[in-house]
Amino acid sequence: MGRIIAVVNQKGGVGKTTSAVNLTAALTEAGKKVLLCDFDPQANGTSGLGLDKRKLKKSVYDVIINDMPAGEAIVATKYGDVLPSVSDLAGAAVELIGMDSPNMRLKKALMAVKDQYDVIFIDCPPSLELLSINALAAADSILIPVQCEYYALEGLADLMNTLRLIKKRINPQLEIFGVALTMFDGRTNFSTQVAQEVRKHFPGKVFATVIPRNVRLAEAPSHGLPVGAYDKSSRGAEAYRNMAAEIISKLKR
Repeated sequence: MGRIIAVVNQKGGVGKTTSAVNLTAALTEAGKKVLLCDFDPQANGTSGLGLDKRKLKKSVYDVIINDMPAGEAIVATKYGDVLPSVSDLAGAAVELIGMDSPNMRLKKALMAVKDQYDVIFIDCPPSLELLSINALAAADSILIPVQCEYYALEGLADLMNTLRLIKKRINPQLEIFGVALTMFDGRTNFSTQVAQEVRKHFPGKVFATVIPRNVRLAEAPSHGLPVGAYDKSSRGAEAYRNMAAEIISKLKR
């Protein structure tokens, strides 16, 4: 049975979708069967793996609101399978409130396809509301991207409090799979200091691989490509390949 990993941080701009997209592609390239569940109404994960979100007829919105089987909405790409998002998902939190078990809709959907994958990544929205709670209820573990910049640790206390509440009330098995340091600039002492601080806060949980600031990483989404397909030899592509190798190693334990 596969592992469901929610990629979560309520701060925007920390490399969450970038990590979800590029780890999906890197693990797929390494021979793993991977699904990216795009659970962010901005649908950047969907377009980042080459899908046109304006032309989609079926999406994760239909799955959680209209009870469509997840398998009917999943789209295969050469970089991994995608359960795509659309802008309609923005209103789903309001619609979920009146439904039975509103926190468990995504879990119910993903459990039906979990056995088909080695890893399912859930790209969460940059907030801690009902959509994110659905993702945390569905996940076995979480991956937290943290940018190596000022205010990096701001808001992580809120995330940890939410995690504790979810474990207590909804999903006792939820654990931290790993913490990914992103936007690392090796030319500055500051990035190194932030990395040290994060490692101190999450002992044993931080990936050895750090994701650098990299122009190719920033350019790739505009071409609808993961960075490994856009520029295979770039530092960003190499970093996500190395992090994917770490994930494979962790999954074997």
